[in-house]
Amino acid sequence: MGSTAASDSIASASAHPKREVLTLRIFLYLVYTTQAIVGTYLPLYFLDKGFSASQIGVVYSCGPFISIFANLIFGTASDKFRTIQKIMTLLMLGQLVMISMLFTTNTFALICVIMLAYYFFQMPVIPLSDSLILLSSRYTGTPFALIRLFGSIGFAMSAFLGGQLLKSTGSAATVPLAMCSIGLGLLVSVMLKDYQGSTRKVDFSGFLKLLRKPDILIYFAIILVLSIAHRMNEGFLAVTLREMGAGDSLVGLAWMTSAISEIPILYLLGKYGHKFKELPLLAIASVMYAIRFFLISEISSPIWIIPIQAMHSVTFGIFLVTALRYLTSIIPDEFRSSGQAVYAIVWSGFAGVISGTVGGVIFEHFGSSDFFKTATVLSLIAAAAFLVKHYFRRDH
Repeated sequence: MGSTAASDSIASASAHPKREVLTLRIFLYLVYTTQAIVGTYLPLYFLDKGFSASQIGVVYSCGPFISIFANLIFGTASDKFRTIQKIMTLLMLGQLVMISMLFTTNTFALICVIMLAYYFFQMPVIPLSDSLILLSSRYTGTPFALIRLFGSIGFAMSAFLGGQLLKSTGSAATVPLAMCSIGLGLLVSVMLKDYQGSTRKVDFSGFLKLLRKPDILIYFAIILVLSIAHRMNEGFLAVTLREMGAGDSLVGLAWMTSAISEIPILYLLGKYGHKFKELPLLAIASVMYAIRFFLISEISSPIWIIPIQAMHSVTFGIFLVTALRYLTSIIPDEFRSSGQAVYAIVWSGFAGVISGTVGGVIFEHFGSSDFFKTATVLSLIAAAAFLVKHYFRRDH
């Protein structure tokens, strides 16, 4: 009877697929708007408060560190209680409370505590929203990439418009902007639908057995190597550009360029990505990451960052969709949120801690050129590992 009720709930949720897709797209737009504001301009906000590069690295490693626990807690809770929507609303509310507390202090230690709490609620949003989109696609008929690209649009527009606004108002407006986007996201989260229809008890011992499989462990290890390189760029690009003499508007334009470049790739992968093998595509993305980071290490004028950021399309754009597609092939549906949580722990947790702490030290003591050359080497290692794994799996 419970199973029938769950099926009826899903049927009701998918009765208006166009409306459900629209709600998901608006939510993704707002979530990534917040990502753009916090990721692009909050480092500059802290820089203007007098924090050093290594201190900013510590602040930004708070999120990845706490995400290791937050993603596990909220991912497993989602699978256990068979809901993503209610947890998403809780996460948005927590973000709003925490980001507003930045008004209360300029003390580095307290800001670290506030950002730790903020990221506890922020980090699980992306993997859970990815899970919701993937689960919704079978009911709405809309591929993951064709919903996710609205996140890219939101990121692009807010990165550019935010830069223009902050150019006039100064970095102090960063926190109010973030509060507005989070507040709107909270309102939309209430309208999201759940697509987890199974009410049977989830056996998490089976999930733990999955994580002990060599194939899955090796995959996550390679993801970690590439993720460290990606997070190094994400955390310190704005600081690098500021050191080169770039203003906030150019920083915003750079991030807008990267986000816009994702859109056609996400569309094409949504239509034709299933025709290509995942691991070779991931190797290609890794090589393009290496080229991208090497070019950043060599430039001296910040204006060159604009064409380089367009390579985000063939790096992160390919990586995002392909990595998640491969993950769905090795993790069963009943462990979808938990699998996404582990992926997020590797992608943004462990990688973020390492890139923020070790990367901050490299940046401060050796400079931006050696910093991005380190990211280049890590990308090449990941490319080689993806290819080896592909050929080993094919031969096996």
